Amino acid sequence: MSSGVTDRHLPTIQPLTARSVVLSTLLGYYPPELPVSALIRVGALFGIAERSIRTAVSRMVSTGDLRASDGVYGLTQRLIDRQAWQDASCFPETTQWDATWEIAIVTSPPRPLAERVALRKSMAQLRLAELREGVWTRPANLVRDLHDVVIEQCTFFQGQNEDSPALAQSLWQLRAWATEARRLEAAIDAVADLRDGFIVTTEVIRHLLVDACLPPSLLPDDWPGDRLRERYAEFNVTYAAKLREYSEAA
Repeated sequence: MSSGVTDRHLPTIQPLTARSVVLSTLLGYYPPELPVSALIRVGALFGIAERSIRTAVSRMVSTGDLRASDGVYGLTQRLIDRQAWQDASCFPETTQWDATWEIAIVTSPPRPLAERVALRKSMAQLRLAELREGVWTRPANLVRDLHDVVIEQCTFFQGQNEDSPALAQSLWQLRAWATEARRLEAAIDAVADLRDGFIVTTEVIRHLLVDACLPPSLLPDDWPGDRLRERYAEFNVTYAAKLREYSEAA
């Protein structure tokens, strides 16, 4: 059985732009606010000119992504919520699996394109996979709140499958995810400077966000998911401190 969403489980990492550097930097800070001089210094790690960072910051203020106060720029509430969601999603809460699958069926009337796109985005964030058009499912082992757009458009059921490992294999690119996870483990160990660390951090976060987080009984042997999380958590403590020291240097 094939899935219409498997290609989105391994997103392509795009080149860093001034905006993405600003956003990624602030998403990694607590609280998520920095003076523009600090953002300029981080941009310099990637050869991004001061003017480009200032332009990106100005545009992000005008679009409501950033707020400004006495020369300090911080994330607005929408992106603060995204920061909290990102943190929780990288280290999701799971529960003992009882072999039950969540099944979400789209039961709303025909919807505009924007609502259909929003639903697909929410399903991906909730780690549900599309079994067929309008039918989404995953093992019922995650603890998380459903998004309003999903509640409004879908009806939920529970069920079981006679061959859950095969179903999981058909819905998620597990071996491809594991291969990339092992590459990222090695990349963390090979980080040589702040620039490398920034790129690896971005890649690891994006990869953890598309981990299906399946029950152990449905995963291939030597699954690297938890190992990558632990390695990243250890690395990020030291790296975040070094990046903060660099960005805030006079």
